Parts: sequence; structure tokens; C-alpha cells
Amino acid sequence: MPAGQRATDTAYEAVRQMILSGEAAPGTRLGEAELAEMLGLSRTPVREALQRLGADGLVEVLPHRGARVVLWTAADLEEIFELRTLLEPYAAARAARIGLEEPVLIELRGLCAAMERAAAERELARLAQLNSRFHAALIDASGNQRLPAMLTSVMHAPLILGTFHRYDAETMARSMAHHREVVDAIAARDPEWAASVMRSHLRAAAANLKEDQ
Repeated sequence: MPAGQRATDTAYEAVRQMILSGEAAPGTRLGEAELAEMLGLSRTPVREALQRLGADGLVEVLPHRGARVVLWTAADLEEIFELRTLLEPYAAARAARIGLEEPVLIELRGLCAAMERAAAERELARLAQLNSRFHAALIDASGNQRLPAMLTSVMHAPLILGTFHRYDAETMARSMAHHREVVDAIAARDPEWAASVMRSHLRAAAANLKEDQ
């Protein structure tokens, strides 16, 4: 791999982790010069990394004003969850309909178990990252190659907003149970059940965010 590409990848991973961990909060300005100095890189790989993060939906690149961590309004969140509520139940139903190999089901159940451990230990940053992996794995399991690209820009919103920090014990337990149930529905090859659980899961998450707007 060329040195320039390695430097861009390094900058991308470092800034992405800053955003997803909450170190760089929504609305935070991301200055090329400051990031380059902090990471010990030149400005070019940092600029390229910010452009990639913009394509991921994590960063807004503003003309003549640099970049900042994306900041969602209530209207943005409503659109994001409306889109997810349309597409992710479809993904879950399609995964159930085509059937998944046992290794994929084992992976999904392993993610469920890891999320439950993180929730019990209140490791919320890890929980959010595992949750993102779970949803991404389900989308991949649908077999629809266009879905990941369609959902990339909206999958990170709950992660950045720290959704799980808002969950009480009952809400957290319900969310964890939804994950288990959607995998059970897929394993049972029941598309309607899988779609219904995923829809309920996303509506509950959207309602929780709305309460704090």
C-alpha cells in the first residue's frame, strides 16, 4: 500500500474513532491543521480522510469553513429513522426468507451476547459500536448488495448521539431482547416476524431520541 494511502487510512481511523467515541461531539469543528499536528501527519491525508468521513455521513464539509462533526436536527432524525424503518425491516425479512448459514447465525448471536455484557457493565461506547456491527451484519445478511450503501450515511446517527446513555434499565432490556428475537425470527425463516421485530426495535429507538429533543 502506498505511504500516502496509509497516512489517509490512519487519519480516517483516528478521526472516526474521535467521533464515534464522543471525543468530538456533534457540531465540533475539525480543523485540518490542528488534526494534522495532533496526528503527526501532513494536511493532505487529513483532508482526504475528512472527505471520506463526509461520504460516510459522519462529517459535514462546509465550503470555505472547513469541516465539522455532523449535527442532526429533530427533522433530520425523523428522516433518518423513517428511512431505517422502511429499509431495515425489509433487510431482516429478506434474510429470513433466503435463510442464513449457521456460522452467520452464530456471529449474530455472539454479537447479541457481547452487547448484553456491555450493557450489564455499562460500557456504553462499546455497546454502541457492537450495536452498529449487529445492524450492519443483518443488512449484509439480507443479500441485497445495494442496501449497505443506501444506509451507510444514516447508520451512525444513534452512535454519535449516544443513544444508549438515554436508556433506563427497562428500555435497555427491551432493546437487547429485540436483537435476540430478530435473530430467532431469521433462524426460523419467518420474514413477517423478523420485519415486525425490527420495526418495533427502530420505532422504540426513535421514540427514545424524540423524548430528548
